[in-house]
Amino acid sequence: MIVCHCHVVNDRTVDDAVAAGARTVSAICRTTGAGRSCGSCVFSLKRLLSEHVVESTDVLEEVDGAAG
Repeated sequence: MIVCHCHVVNDRTVDDAVAAGARTVSAICRTTGAGRSCGSCVFSLKRLLSEHVVESTDVLEEVDGAAG
């Protein structure tokens, strides 16, 4: 799905940026070019980033529970 129409950035590109270490919307924008023109995609970028944070938090909680 296209997230940023101005720079034709799709959700897979955003996923790749997060997998490569982008942890903020600004980092995703710098890495992908999304959000640098009109900015209408910033809310979608934030949503995608928050989905990744939730996924990684779930994994960390499982590890914490197993270690205790």
